[in-house]
Amino acid sequence: MEPKTPSESRTLMTDMVLPSETNPLNNLFGGELLARMDRAASIAARRHSRRITVTASVNHVAFNQAVPVGSVVTVEAAVSRAFKTSMEVYIDVWMEDRFNGERCKVNEAIFTFVAVDDTGKPTKVPELKPETDLEIKRYEAALRRKQLSLVLAGKMKPKDATELKALFMD
Repeated sequence: MEPKTPSESRTLMTDMVLPSETNPLNNLFGGELLARMDRAASIAARRHSRRITVTASVNHVAFNQAVPVGSVVTVEAAVSRAFKTSMEVYIDVWMEDRFNGERCKVNEAIFTFVAVDDTGKPTKVPELKPETDLEIKRYEAALRRKQLSLVLAGKMKPKDATELKALFMD
């Protein structure tokens, strides 16, 4: 399998926030935003693996700013690292100012997907080759996040988490 770049998986979904998708403060429901992020991330994972993909975990979500009704929201997802059968997908959420058109980042998330075959068995995915400084930064951090997750789940001994130890050792 040939390695792929994050740009090959990049997925953009743009939509408007409608009144039926908002809470009593007229801001987008968090769950609605999570669903949008999951759909975009799923497409990015599928573009990278060219397989059926399933959401394995939601590793991080930051609701940094409320998104009011009527806002134009763009969810941008791309694979940030590929492991044996899983992929980390980094998601940035942008809101477009209704008056001047400027975009600002309002939320972000990191999801993990697993590629599966037609029977639901995990299957190998291509490696990822980051190109930009941001892609390299996210790629390197993904291994630390994976090791931390494995240590916390009791699936890896802390002494074996070499990337995490490197953060604290000289």
